[in-house]
Amino acid sequence: MLEKKFVEEVFNSLQTDPQPFLERVADNVRWTVKGTHKMAGIYNSKKELVERAFQGMGKMLKEGKVMMEVKRIFVDGDYAIAEMEGICTALNGKRYNNTYCWIVKFEKGLITEATAYVDSALIQQILDENS
Repeated sequence: MLEKKFVEEVFNSLQTDPQPFLERVADNVRWTVKGTHKMAGIYNSKKELVERAFQGMGKMLKEGKVMMEVKRIFVDGDYAIAEMEGICTALNGKRYNNTYCWIVKFEKGLITEATAYVDSALIQQILDENS
């Protein structure tokens, strides 16, 4: 059974460095980003997720990476739900305070499935204004 303290440790790394979080993502993850923006879609591997989503958004931000503060975490069986808020600045100087809700499934300590809900309009605005 998944322990909340473990999940909190995994997600809290996103506040300063996504790398420890990404180490807990399975190579063959199936990650779905909901929305109507350019980053929305299904990612069928960690490599694709990192290159298209994490590095793609990182290129639009002064920090070079998306950093998030965890607001709430819920755990039920092998699933966890994390509500987070972005704490970044876009290249154009505007704050990028997107709100995220990720539902993830852990298997043997790794995230194997995820569905991410985000503010599509804000992501598209950041992409349009900073590309």
